Amino acid sequence: MSLKLKVCGMRDPRNIEALTALEPDYMGFIFYGKSKRFVGDMDPVLVRSLPASIKPTGVFVNETLEEVLRIARQYKLTALQLHGAESPEYCQLIKDQLPNIEVIKAFGVDENFNFDLLNNYQGLVDYFLFDTQTTEHGGSGKTFDWAVLKQYQLNVPYFLSGGIGLDQVAQIKEIVDPRLYAVDVNSRFEISPAFKNIDQLTTFKNQL
Repeated sequence: MSLKLKVCGMRDPRNIEALTALEPDYMGFIFYGKSKRFVGDMDPVLVRSLPASIKPTGVFVNETLEEVLRIARQYKLTALQLHGAESPEYCQLIKDQLPNIEVIKAFGVDENFNFDLLNNYQGLVDYFLFDTQTTEHGGSGKTFDWAVLKQYQLNVPYFLSGGIGLDQVAQIKEIVDPRLYAVDVNSRFEISPAFKNIDQLTTFKNQL
């Protein structure tokens, strides 16, 4: 199975249109007010009109369940990325309310990360996302030492994130792990916050 591609942190209508032509598997929209890539007053029609082959993904950080459900329905999201300290019980409630939506639980990883924390999420989320540990909940442009993923023992597939750019392609191809489902890119492909370099993304996708 070929790796899926998720491009996160989109906001500009023309940039979204250009990225749509590249056909990533997931397109991420950040609903976290403190992020430089916060969607703000972006028109929901931009998201709802994406082709069915692209999964619009809402990124949330410690948001209320009611607000996540409201936004998911308003924008017709097909995936949710939970990038805060959301509990297994919270993930279960989302699944109860939105049984057809994919739930991606993100974790910031460093050399001291305790992978046992993931055990209680098994069966409640569709994917994990492993990002670089930062105080800003992602978008740091920094990679973590992927060797720590050898400590990951569950069978839940995962997205690899955190400072991934063109210079990581060869390293990604060397990963032999059937659980690696998708690569998540963001800041390393930006011209400015929430505005992506489509030419570089095209090269990345083709090389991957």
